[in-house]
Amino acid sequence: MVRFARTLMWFKNLQLHRLPIPWTVTPEQMEKWLAPHAFQPGSSVEMQTQGWASPRDNDALVYSINRQMLLVFRTEKKLLPASVVTQVTKARALEVEEQQGFKLGRKQMRELKEQVTDELLPRAFSIRRDTRVWIDTVHGWLVIDAASQAVADEVLGLLVKSIDQLPLASVRVAQSPVAAMTEWLLSGEAPAGFTLDQDTELRSPAQGNATVRYVGHALDVDDMRRHIEAGKQCMRLAMTWDDRVSFVLTPSLTIKRITPLDVIKDASDPTAQNDDEVFDSDMTLMTGELARMFADIVEALGGEQGDAMLQAAAA
Repeated sequence: MVRFARTLMWFKNLQLHRLPIPWTVTPEQMEKWLAPHAFQPGSSVEMQTQGWASPRDNDALVYSINRQMLLVFRTEKKLLPASVVTQVTKARALEVEEQQGFKLGRKQMRELKEQVTDELLPRAFSIRRDTRVWIDTVHGWLVIDAASQAVADEVLGLLVKSIDQLPLASVRVAQSPVAAMTEWLLSGEAPAGFTLDQDTELRSPAQGNATVRYVGHALDVDDMRRHIEAGKQCMRLAMTWDDRVSFVLTPSLTIKRITPLDVIKDASDPTAQNDDEVFDSDMTLMTGELARMFADIVEALGGEQGDAMLQAAAA
């Protein structure tokens, strides 16, 4: 099958948040909300700028298909190492001290450092980072593709600023992920529809955070039992869902290292004729598979609390 340049890269790290089920927001409404906060390249004196960028490089800030939306949060930062600023500031301070015959005070050094920073900024390199956001208005998910909580918080900050009274909530499940993962290791059995893979991390909060990690190693039930009986709990667990997607589950319900397996890769639409059709097909496939996986993860953790609230919010 011929592949095109603009295929959709699967989300790798999923920070999950809840929206009303369903969330009756149209792409047109979303576009209006985001437009005042569209990304603009920074000036020569700005250390950082951020805003919403086009997911398809076509000026539209919202890509949408089958009531699934894709947004892109873009940050541009100037690379100006503190060590360089300090080095130049010290050299400049020595020149000034030689001219006036005495050392600069704290206030003068601070002002000189600010002046040096302003002078160096126009020559600093810029680096851009794009963070993708998927909004599933059908099943009420808002998903940020970020491994770092700090990055996710930046995205959420601009979302709240862009969308007045954003009806966002955390995902609350009946059973603690830590307790559930620990039990699965103890029994050697994954919940229905899942298998346990060969990566895990067990940690003992009562013993100075003593930690044992298994990477690419068989998770022997007897070994797991000894660690758990010694007070350790499972803090990360690699799993595979339905022989279709592998991932790592964490205590915060952040889902990391998402990898679609061959059975999904082979399911791409063979009739796609161009970039747009391939992108549409990939987005439909990814969102459909992950939405089903989320539902099964929630069920494996005893179901979701607050379902009635979410349904009522949409009424």
